[in-house]
Amino acid sequence: MKLYTFPVAPNPTKVRLYLAEKRAGGAGIEVEEVTVRLVDGEQRRPEHLARNPFGKLPVLETERGDFLFESLPIIDFFEELHPDPPLFGDTPLSRARARQIERLADLGVLTPIARIVHTTRSPLGLPPNPEVAEYFRSQLPAGLDYLDALLEDGRSFLAGERVTVADCTLAAGLHFGRFRELDFLEGHDRLRAWDERYRARPEVEGILLR
Repeated sequence: MKLYTFPVAPNPTKVRLYLAEKRAGGAGIEVEEVTVRLVDGEQRRPEHLARNPFGKLPVLETERGDFLFESLPIIDFFEELHPDPPLFGDTPLSRARARQIERLADLGVLTPIARIVHTTRSPLGLPPNPEVAEYFRSQLPAGLDYLDALLEDGRSFLAGERVTVADCTLAAGLHFGRFRELDFLEGHDRLRAWDERYRARPEVEGILLR
């Protein structure tokens, strides 16, 4: 299988972190990572549009030649093939809660950060858009507040004492902001401590900026 990705892009980073966590837990997932250079416009070339007509990343090419795009379907595919260790919980309730937190981390943090970056200091050269940047800056605190409050009980990860995809999603969003030297964690001390612990874990070495 091949995973088409780009190192600093948030959604590919989410999948790369997920795979790293699965492998660290003993899952024998073999995937070749292929870099599609977004900064050079390779996502708009015919060969990539044949994989994903929307020209986005990540894309997974399966062993039989199917293409899957969007990060969560790719993660769900791997989770079905390699259920251990579970990165969405091991009971119906724990899986639902992990997904709930993951969706909040994605829609409430990763997406606003990505929009802020691309409307202020886009690595793809997109034009600045102060109004859009300000809108997403106004939306970001609610997501950060919710996630910060989850950590009030001293848990190690967002959903409890085991890492889940929610942690991968949040780490990927913060990673993209850090790539452009943007800090979004002011006033969220528990999240800042979580971020420092997560980035220091050997499981994610080489993926996240330290």
